[in-house]
Amino acid sequence: MDLKEEARGHLQQKLIPFWEGLADERFGGYCGYVGFDLRPDVSAPKGCILNSRILWFFSRAAQTLKEERLLAYARRAYDFFPHFVDGDNGGLFWSVTYDGQPLDTMKHTYVHAFAIYGLVAYAEASGDREALERAMALYTLIETRMRDGHGYLEAFSREFEPLENAKLSDNPKLLARGVIARRTMNTILHLVEAYTQLYRVGRDDRVRNSLQNLLWVVENRVYNRERNRLEVFFDDDLNSIFDMQSYGHDIEASWLIDLAAQTALSPEDCARVRGWTTELACGVIDRAFQGGRLLNENTEGENDPTCIWWVQAETMVGLANLWQKTGDLRWKMDMEEAWRFITTRLVDPREGSEWFWSLAGDGTVCEKPIVEPWKCPYHNGRMCMELMARL
Repeated sequence: MDLKEEARGHLQQKLIPFWEGLADERFGGYCGYVGFDLRPDVSAPKGCILNSRILWFFSRAAQTLKEERLLAYARRAYDFFPHFVDGDNGGLFWSVTYDGQPLDTMKHTYVHAFAIYGLVAYAEASGDREALERAMALYTLIETRMRDGHGYLEAFSREFEPLENAKLSDNPKLLARGVIARRTMNTILHLVEAYTQLYRVGRDDRVRNSLQNLLWVVENRVYNRERNRLEVFFDDDLNSIFDMQSYGHDIEASWLIDLAAQTALSPEDCARVRGWTTELACGVIDRAFQGGRLLNENTEGENDPTCIWWVQAETMVGLANLWQKTGDLRWKMDMEEAWRFITTRLVDPREGSEWFWSLAGDGTVCEKPIVEPWKCPYHNGRMCMELMARL
């Protein structure tokens, strides 16, 4: 199996054409919703997370494939970006209407992290200095308006008053108890991801210092050594408030944290971090990799067997990273098994589609949207490009 070439073909023949086809020629940006019936809803809201991830996808694809024409698709997302900017109070809205008017005016740290991620990728691919300056301005805003003495806060009103963090504290069992996490592993992880790229491209020592602090938090407060997992939901003091392991986030973190450590830490510190991320990844695979797929999560001792699209994409990269680090052929064989599962079960065979959102535990397709504010080309597109770079 030539996974590198299969990943290239999947990127070029399945993913890129699908997302090119969602360009909104009338109002700018990209269509924000495609139902399971493959019908785009051009009147659907447009989310900042989705727009930022599309910006990242086309920017990185243009670089990876050396196809300059793809920059025009990245530019479309970049040109729509100002619609999310709150010109009065600063920061970015969660979503806007299809024609670019403010809709959900919440400001969320997670949103700003992904905006940085997309802007840096576009700056690197296009050479547009303004995009990097915008990314640095968002970094400054996060550091000055979205954190306190204990770390990063998450949800804010339009005027930057703290709000309940319901959007990222979204586990049904947690919500049923009326408990809202003040801080989340998800937001911390994607700040690490964004700051890694911002420092790699911009080389600003302030960003490096912030990244080093985040890595310390991940290693010493988020990572549970005794249980070999990342805790997920926290109170103000970064105490875990719920018994849960998110298998997808843990396998994703295992390679994202490696990359951050290589970017910002000393060789000695990097080696230490790479030691526990290897343990983390091995633990996830041992606990949750079954029949070529990774289970979704475990809450209070109960596994959720749902097969989620993004979890499988991150499993591929996590296994590739493990194989590179250890040379153990077991991980290569698992990666090939996972790829067979993805291409035969999770990729939608219908013309004009890409991946299904999920499969139920018995393997039946869940009829969920093909595109919506969270369903994007970031995980599976990045999977293809990581495999092309690593294999």
